Amino acid sequence: MITEKKGFSINGYLAFFVALPLLQVSFGIMVVNEILLPVSILCSIIVLICWAGFFMVQPNQAKVMTLFGSYVGTEKRNGLRWTIPFFIRKTVSLRIRNFESAKIKVNDNLGNPIEIATIVVWSVTDSAEASFEVDDYESYVTIQTESALRNMASSYCYDPQDDDSADIALRSHPQHISEILKQEIQERLGKAGLTVHESKISHLAYSAEIASAMLQRQQATAIIAARSKIVEGAVGMVEMALDRLKAQHVVELDEERKAMMVSNLLVVLCGDKNAQPIINSGSLY
Repeated sequence: MITEKKGFSINGYLAFFVALPLLQVSFGIMVVNEILLPVSILCSIIVLICWAGFFMVQPNQAKVMTLFGSYVGTEKRNGLRWTIPFFIRKTVSLRIRNFESAKIKVNDNLGNPIEIATIVVWSVTDSAEASFEVDDYESYVTIQTESALRNMASSYCYDPQDDDSADIALRSHPQHISEILKQEIQERLGKAGLTVHESKISHLAYSAEIASAMLQRQQATAIIAARSKIVEGAVGMVEMALDRLKAQHVVELDEERKAMMVSNLLVVLCGDKNAQPIINSGSLY
């Protein structure tokens, strides 16, 4: 595996103010002295070749240098630099980039088809690995991210089945799922000298063919949960009412009347419509 190392280069301004005077002296010798003309021509050619060694490094940019097919180093220092003219220099950006995957269809852990997409924030940290370990690291990010997303989505269910705190689901645990996805993508991109800074789910939904059925299921679950709370509260209110009637000696009720009162109170408290009162003008019995 090829790892990044520091390449040879010197300050470009220093090299400029050294090479330029040598070139001027060489042309001056050519004009005034014909005996040293071959030497002057040779020096001029060498100086002209040295001009090819100048290059510029922008902020958050690296120059990967090779010599006759061999990796010789990377230069990350900003500004005008000079190196051996025969080095071939390739520019690699070290800036942070965003990649948003396409919406892909995959089956979750329960076999339900879902649509999912992600946004990945990444950057190049090892320019040598990014240049030589993979053919095209940007295409590598695209393919490996979608592969990791498919693998992660198929390992978890869309919704928690029993207890929200017991099951890790795609919809109910977004932070946890994002960390798992980030680690899985990093394991794949780390081989190419790339670092994943952040990964978030940007789209998550059931596929169109089951979206309607799953919506009805979610609505039914919500209704059942609400009814459970209502019944629990109603039973407590009925128990409290009977205890207070007995404690304050408001009225003495036998078991049959208690059952009727409990039934009426539960109908009033648990009903989804307002109760219609009925006034009893006769005796209690």
